[in-house]
Amino acid sequence: MKKHTVRIVGGEYRRTPIPVVDAPGLRPTPDRVRETLYNWLGHFWGGDFSGKRVLDLFAGTGALGFEAASRGAAHVQMVESHPGALSALRALRNKLDALQVRVHAGNALTVVERLDDARFDLVLLDPPFGKDWFTPLWPKLPGVLSEDGLLYIEAEHAVEPPSQYEVMRSAKAGHVHFQLLRFAAAQENVNNHPSSERPSDACDAPPLPTFKNA
Repeated sequence: MKKHTVRIVGGEYRRTPIPVVDAPGLRPTPDRVRETLYNWLGHFWGGDFSGKRVLDLFAGTGALGFEAASRGAAHVQMVESHPGALSALRALRNKLDALQVRVHAGNALTVVERLDDARFDLVLLDPPFGKDWFTPLWPKLPGVLSEDGLLYIEAEHAVEPPSQYEVMRSAKAGHVHFQLLRFAAAQENVNNHPSSERPSDACDAPPLPTFKNA
């Protein structure tokens, strides 16, 4: 039987096949959805992904995170708990020699709590369908988003985010609902970083954490 794969749709690694392992809840983001998302991001970031830091909390196949790396993101932190998916992520990272990609084994909620002062320009949330991952994550996400950081969410139904999150873009493709959000209200108070000390490109951000098993 032919192995199921998806392909990176843009950037340096364009057309690279990504294997889809057999894992519960693993559901790669469709090409059309990824292309739309990265068109949105290209608009908000002026087409410049360099220097951007990305956190993919439910990496799965890594399709979303590898798209960011392919377009020049400075750092992509992938988080996955399934052993087979982890092995596939690391194998592809090594094949591409994508040194900007780190792969960490762990639970999304636990990892978010361990990130401490790390800040990301984009957090990707594509959790398994049928489980309420968003409710426990909402209060934790402001602590890992940089000022003006963006949050991508993907679900089987339209998600109503808390009032602090501004919906920048939303769309639907088949049974997939996806949205791009920005944490708007009380960003400074939640993160305890006044805007005067934290420019939008966050070039003075503290170094990202290093995981031993990455």
